[in-house]
Amino acid sequence: MKRWLIGLTVLSMAVFLWGCGGSSSSGGGEQTVLDGGAGESATELSYWTFVELHGQHFEKMLQKWNEQNPDRQIKLNVTVMPYDDMHNKLSIAVQTGKGAPDIADIEVGKFPDFLAGTPQLEPLNDVIDPYRYTTVESRIDLYSKDGQNYGVPTHVGASVAFYNTEILEAAGIDYATIKTWDDYKQAGIQLYEKTGKYMGTADTSAMWQESMLLSQQGADFTDDSGNPAVDSEAMVKALTLLRDLQDNNVIATIAGGQPDTEEAYGEFNSGNYASAMMPLWFMSRFTNYMADLSGKIAIAPMPVMEEGMPRSYGGGGTGTVVTKTAKDVQLAKDFLAFAKLSLDANIEIWNTLGFDPVNMDVWDMKDVTHNPENQFVQYFVNNPFDVLNEIKDEIRLIKSTAASPTINNVLGTVTLNEIFEDGRDVTEALNDAQQQIEQQLQ
Repeated sequence: MKRWLIGLTVLSMAVFLWGCGGSSSSGGGEQTVLDGGAGESATELSYWTFVELHGQHFEKMLQKWNEQNPDRQIKLNVTVMPYDDMHNKLSIAVQTGKGAPDIADIEVGKFPDFLAGTPQLEPLNDVIDPYRYTTVESRIDLYSKDGQNYGVPTHVGASVAFYNTEILEAAGIDYATIKTWDDYKQAGIQLYEKTGKYMGTADTSAMWQESMLLSQQGADFTDDSGNPAVDSEAMVKALTLLRDLQDNNVIATIAGGQPDTEEAYGEFNSGNYASAMMPLWFMSRFTNYMADLSGKIAIAPMPVMEEGMPRSYGGGGTGTVVTKTAKDVQLAKDFLAFAKLSLDANIEIWNTLGFDPVNMDVWDMKDVTHNPENQFVQYFVNNPFDVLNEIKDEIRLIKSTAASPTINNVLGTVTLNEIFEDGRDVTEALNDAQQQIEQQLQ
């Protein structure tokens, strides 16, 4: 199929999790042994993740694997840990060669750290190859180094606008008429004047908004060589736009610092904010944490600075890896590819996780994407794939580089707070951020 140039964002962030039953707490995290109907001779592999929902997907695929591979059956020991704890523990384990799991999730913003030097991860080219031409190419490339593929992607992460139609309609606003950021601004001014509610959020702890505005301009957080460029003209323009929205009461800071936090879910549930600009995987946050909004949330392309600009970028992501110390490397690799890249796996990724599959053949399978029994189809006002197929040629890339973790840390802990909480001049704040990032990378 055509190789769509779609990619991931650099963001490094924690996600709030919901669990699968049967877990037990231990010092190493929440552990569950999944047998998937395996017999006594099955090989037990260990899997670390920071998202319990991923374990539910692997449980479904484990059952299918064991049914289809009676001579290579697997039991999966799943350990769920908090985001930072898991990545820190995994980093130590692969560096020392002791205590690493067989399979692990690594969030996109952390992945460059695990590719530094000689990666202590198994190359996956041989198991990716059978699926390479049905999978979004840049999703694989993102987790690669020197021609070797080290991670298997989970989703496209196409970013969209989520609108609370109930709030907007009460203020006489039709979300479908919002095409540009100026449209968004005028709608937000009208909403605040009539209801006292905010159109959206001014994020201080994540770079979703900056990523969308940079991608529209064909820019990035780094230059072509991977060096930080957060003081660029495009970045100044992006944050000046957001600051203007804040000054006009269109957006406001939110508890938790950005939409994907437990505190923010409560704010959206209470109807204090009418929209969120997030990757498509944010749908699962609505179904899991904001049940009261069912039937009220519509999905649309993001606003752009000027009509004709690309209306989406790939946000967030997880690359799943096999470590060098895996007890049965080939078995772990074969199962991983089956569980995340096969057509059946991509259908289950949509059904279970609500993610936009990296196998875009699924995007055209209406019996799957428009299944009236699907919880995501039932929850939202319109069908997500109707929007995805409208913007699929416009989904742009924000790179993940060795500088990305430092950039994320400085912007998400200092700079955005200075701009949106303290009212600091945008250009001055970004100039200081550039200097601080460069110093930390030396």
